[in-house]
Formats: sequence, structure tokens, C-alpha cells
Amino acid sequence: MPLNPTSPLAMAVALATKGLGAYLRQHFLDKTFQGLYQVNAFDLALLIPYFVVLTILAAYGAHRYWMVYLYYKYKKNKTTAPGAYFPPDALPRVTVQLPIYNEQYVVDRLLDAVCRLEYQKDKLDIQLLDDSTDETVEVARILVERYAALGHPVVCLHRENREGFKAGALAEGLKTAKGEFVAIFDADFVPPPGFLLQCIHHFTDPKIGMVQTRWTHINRNYSLLTQVEAILLDGHFVLEHSGRSRSGAFFNFNGTAGMWRRTAIDEAGGWEHDTLTEDTDLSYRAQLKGWKFLYLQDVECPAELPVEMTAFKTQQARWAKGLIQVSKKILPRVLKSDVPRSVKIEACYHLTANLSYPLMIVLSVLLMPAMIIRFYQGWFQMLYIDLPLFMASTFSISSFYLVSQKELFPKSWPKSLLYLPLLMSLGIGLTITNTRAVLEALVGKQTAFARTPKYRVESKRDRIFASKYRKRLGWIPWIELLIGTYFALAVYYAIDNENYFTVPFLLLFVVGYWVTGLMSLLQGRFAGLSVGGETHTKPFPVGV
Repeated sequence: MPLNPTSPLAMAVALATKGLGAYLRQHFLDKTFQGLYQVNAFDLALLIPYFVVLTILAAYGAHRYWMVYLYYKYKKNKTTAPGAYFPPDALPRVTVQLPIYNEQYVVDRLLDAVCRLEYQKDKLDIQLLDDSTDETVEVARILVERYAALGHPVVCLHRENREGFKAGALAEGLKTAKGEFVAIFDADFVPPPGFLLQCIHHFTDPKIGMVQTRWTHINRNYSLLTQVEAILLDGHFVLEHSGRSRSGAFFNFNGTAGMWRRTAIDEAGGWEHDTLTEDTDLSYRAQLKGWKFLYLQDVECPAELPVEMTAFKTQQARWAKGLIQVSKKILPRVLKSDVPRSVKIEACYHLTANLSYPLMIVLSVLLMPAMIIRFYQGWFQMLYIDLPLFMASTFSISSFYLVSQKELFPKSWPKSLLYLPLLMSLGIGLTITNTRAVLEALVGKQTAFARTPKYRVESKRDRIFASKYRKRLGWIPWIELLIGTYFALAVYYAIDNENYFTVPFLLLFVVGYWVTGLMSLLQGRFAGLSVGGETHTKPFPVGV
């Protein structure tokens, strides 16, 4: 039986018998059929949108290179020690706000850490802002009573409704807050004892309205998923925050692990709940009022990463939708303001970056037919047009996150190379959920604040025994598996037509959609594969 001339076996035989030079001349330099293909209207109707989308994605990809450039260019502007210090006997009053909603597994860890903060007790107030509707209400009440009896200035403020969600809870707490400054920690954070003292002295500069610190990760090594999540967040906190902060561009409070000047909150209009990222909304409004923000890269605040795919997807979708909501609300004000043009351009990139997700869906639909059409136009057109755009839109991700790991872990960063394929695939796999979130924001559809479930999973010994906080899977995982199969067919077509340059790129799509789909469907089964861990007989693992 004769061999298919385009099969890998036939290619191997050809290489063995005729040599590499003959193979390259036959497949890439032979001009026998050059000029026979003529582009038509149907082809243009596919290729024009394909290249427009790819060019826009390449622009967002190139922006990652720009953030790396800003990081190194303004490295000398890194904020370390404050310019002055408050006298020890004249520290300003600080209110610590702890917004929680159904956090029965982590609320005790949060309160324990906050009550260990090193600060004068007579200058400190702690508000547990509880919007819970489950057993957390009773857990929180008992814990607050215990710590208050030990002399800690902590109170529990429980709301019967979730009006305004987290923003509403923070605004309600401010009504009775006594502090000139407000520190905020989400339920999954464990602030170190010296956190307040590391931040407060930076406010000796009266122009400083907010200080943000860097998130670190308690359960970074729990699984492949948490490793990739950690690298994603490291890129944001090391390169984006540092680059924007040091170059004078606007950057945002991350909703937790930071401290505000109360006056800055009030002058900016206070907490508003018309977006799902109330932190970014308030940040831009405050900076438009002239307040300066500081980012402290060397001040760390540990937090727990989501250990399940659906929890991670819920978190990412909320952030994606919220940023688009903020862009619709705030960008017109930024563009009309008198801030420098560079600040306006960076704000546009920052707030609209999640538009890349629906563009990725469009690219996914057009990729296969465009590949078929481009096949008949010749290899070199594909190389000098498609390849640079693919490099800018896709491979900028790998360099971006590698730089962040090199900055954080100068001795061990090369091992991050092992996670890059999964990181890039995971980013692609998020396109379905994040596209849905972005489209909802664009059409103005309001949805509830979807919390990220926390289970107090800190190491491989810990196990998830509760599923009550798990989000319903719905139809999205099945769509992800279906799209992954579509790209698997595209991989087959590319190999069959010897379009080997596109195969690695297409495989990222296959792995991304299949991994996110399967991990979403099988998440409950992964918990049973963990080893160790202590079984708790109570519905909450606290000694109450």
C-alpha cells in the first residue's frame, strides 16, 4: 500500500532518502503553483476579521512587554522606607475592616491574625462586617465575644441583607468607624503582625490616599492549579502594580491587604456598588481627585488561593466583569480629565484588557477556516504575517510571567518554565466564562457579587470535606470540552497539511479547554485523592 505523501511516516522516509534540503525545497521553495490562488470575497470576509482580531490581541500582548519595560525603567522609584515616621506616642487611629460572607472555615484564622497585629490597642478598632446567612453568623458571634473578653477592640456588625454586597458592608462599617485610616482584609487573608506599622508611616505624606501591599500565597504548592494561580497573581502584583505605580500611572487597590486614608474615601464619593470591582472603581475616583497611591512590593500579606477550578473561574469572571463595568463608568471621566496622556493610555489598557476574552472566542471561530485559506497563499506569507502576531499576542504572556518569577525567586525561577504551558492553556480555557462575564457587563446586566469559596486548604494534608459552597457547574464545562475537541480537529488538519508551525499554538487551545472543562466537572473527585488531613466533626473547624 503506498504511503500518504503528507503523513508523518512519509515525511520521515523522504527526509531519510532525499535529505532535509530536498524536503525544504519541495515544500517551501517550489514555485510551480505560485499565483494560481486568487483571493475572493468570501475569503476576505473571513481573513479581514481574523487579522483585525489578531492585531488587537497582539496590541494587548505587546502591552505586557511595555509593562516589563516600565518595571525596569523605573526600578529606582521603588517605594521602600517611608519619608518620615509618626512619633510612637502619636500614632493615628486605625480601623480594621473584615468583610465576610459565609466564611465559617476561615473566619477564626482571620480574627486570630488580626488580633495579633502590633498596634496600640487604644488606637485600634476592629470591625467584623458579617453579611453571612449560614452557620458563620454563630461562629463569628462567639469568636468576637471571646476576643473582646481578652481585651481586643473587636466588634461584630451583622447585616440582615446584602445590599451593596461587599461595598455596602464597607460603607455601613464606615458609619461607626473611628479611625483616620482604614485597613481592609478579606476572609482568606492572614496579615502578619507588623502589617499596620509597615504601612501607617507612609501616610506621613499628606498626599498619600492609599497604600497597597503584595499578596503572597499560603497554599501555593497545594496543586498544579494553585501553582499556576500564584504565578498569574505574581505577574499582576510584581510587574503591573510596580510598573504603574513607579511610572506615575493610575493603579488600583485590590480590595484587601491595603490601607486607606479615610478622607480619601470620603472625597472620592465613598464606596459604590454599581460595579463588581468596587475597589478599582473607588481607586480611580480617588486618583482623579488628586490622591496619590503607593505600592509596597516588599510588604507581604499571605492569602489562600482557590483550590477548585469552578471557584477560580468564578473569581476571574467577577474580576473580568467588574473591570469592564468600571471602564464604562470611569474611562470617560479619565479621558476628559487633565491627567497626562500616558496615564490616560495606561488606564485604557488596564480597564479594557478583558475585552480580549470575547476577541479570543472570535479568533477561535475564525482560526480553522483562516488556516485553510492561508494554506493556499503560501508558507512565507503565513510566517512573516501570522507568526509575529501570534508571538505578540500569545508568547508575550510567557515572558511577562517569567520576569515576575525571576524578580521574586532569583535562584529558583527557572522551574517556572514547567508551568508556562499550563499557564497559557489555562488563560485560554477561561475565555468562555470570562467572555460571558464581559458581555454581561457590556450590555449592562447586573448580577450578584459571587464570592470565592474558601475551605482553609493550606497544604497537601488538608482535605475539602464540605461542598455546600461549591458553585453549580451549568453548561459551560461541556461547551469547553466541545471547543477543545474542535481544536483537536484543527490540530489533525494542521498535521495532515504539514502546517507544523501552528500545531503548538493550537495545542494550547486543546489543553486549555479540555483542562478547564474536565477540572470543572471532576472537581469533587479530586478532593478524595488528597492524603492526610484531620476530619472535623463540627460543621466548622474552630474550637467553639
